[in-house]
Amino acid sequence: MTALTTETRRPPAPTAWIEAGGAPDDAVQAVRGGLTSAGVRLEPNARGRIVVFDPDDPGAAARLTAAAASGRVLALALRDATDGWELLRAGASDVVIWDGTPDVAHLIADRLRRWHAVDELLDCPHVRDFLIGESPAWRAALRDAVEAARFTNSAVLITGESGTGKERLAELIHDLDPRRPKRKLVILDCSTVVPTLSGSEFFGHERGAFTGASTVREGAFELADGGTLFLDEVGELPVTLQAELLRVIQEGTFKRVGSNVWRKSRFRLICATNRDLAAERERGGFRSDFYFRIAGCTLHLPSLRERPEDIAGLFRYFCRQVAPDREPPPLSEPVRDLLLHRDYPGNVRDLRSLALRIIHRHLGSGPITVGDVPEHDRPARPGEDRGGDRRLELYLRDRLAAGSSVDELTAEVRAEAFRLCSADRHGAPNGAGGPGEPEEPHRHRVPEKASLTGAGAAPRG
Repeated sequence: MTALTTETRRPPAPTAWIEAGGAPDDAVQAVRGGLTSAGVRLEPNARGRIVVFDPDDPGAAARLTAAAASGRVLALALRDATDGWELLRAGASDVVIWDGTPDVAHLIADRLRRWHAVDELLDCPHVRDFLIGESPAWRAALRDAVEAARFTNSAVLITGESGTGKERLAELIHDLDPRRPKRKLVILDCSTVVPTLSGSEFFGHERGAFTGASTVREGAFELADGGTLFLDEVGELPVTLQAELLRVIQEGTFKRVGSNVWRKSRFRLICATNRDLAAERERGGFRSDFYFRIAGCTLHLPSLRERPEDIAGLFRYFCRQVAPDREPPPLSEPVRDLLLHRDYPGNVRDLRSLALRIIHRHLGSGPITVGDVPEHDRPARPGEDRGGDRRLELYLRDRLAAGSSVDELTAEVRAEAFRLCSADRHGAPNGAGGPGEPEEPHRHRVPEKASLTGAGAAPRG
């Protein structure tokens, strides 16, 4: 990805528009004067809205909901006698008590500046083209991610179902991170880490540390120094390994396998999981101390069924990927209806696979019609239930297309079945991950030519 500029520039004057949410006119005029003195420009077309209201007004929540439809809303209460949580649920982005002092006016001005900076990044072509979607649920998730990336250095935990775009979001967070100089993004899939090789994978090893260690190897922590470490599928880490990683995450120090020398590494940590780590902590499958270290900021990506407004736009985006030199063909009504009402167990990845299957069958410049939809992707006949079998079929087709062998898929499905049976016996919830929702074909990648492969067998470090 092309890095966004991080040059320091003078922050623009904050803009907002004030609405009288049932508040007296003299109180609204006092707010206008105070904010103007703090440098806030009052413009009717500004994105930010400030709703001034009397806490005793029973219609305040409804006014906030209406105002929130056109952008972010700051609820400005004339006195501290209201339920702030209820106002947030009604659509307010923040709640401030107005006391008429310059300090509160400057606090509001600073908040508006932050909102402007986040929205400016959110609307830039770089972000819009990298993570596609205009639905309110998707924009809200991206807004939180942009703010965490640009204005904090916290560890980030990304949650969400498989195929929702967690790795893409991690790449965007790394790209928006303003650190300079900033080194590479290192990606490690925790589901592929073999326990007996974990020391070498994470910490690296010295030459001769064990049989087959013919060269020095840098581990993930060392490679990520000065950059970002992305631990995908972090919920798959064994509890014992979580304890070993805790020191590095807390203190930034580690030793290679076979070495007595302490090394330092400073990196931003991003983790992702499709598991419910709160439930895992309850049953002892995930350490609480490790969880609180990796979850400095938690971001949740909505599933595709939570943002159906984005399906057609994503389909067009995938069409452009296949044929960038021409406009995406229009969709016939039956095909559009299929796309909008189909089940997507693999979320955006599932939609992309379907789009490619349809596009490769489509000929000419006319609309995409029902004949372009492969037979196994067509709607079931009335009264026919193909739900579970169909999801498994689509998953297997996608994995085979990605290069997985039949033996690998058989072993994976068998292991998942055993895991679910074991979870049932121990009272854990069903369906946490599994073949119905693959995150990615197994991979172990480090962009920008950094490598974590090639180590011999090593004891856990």
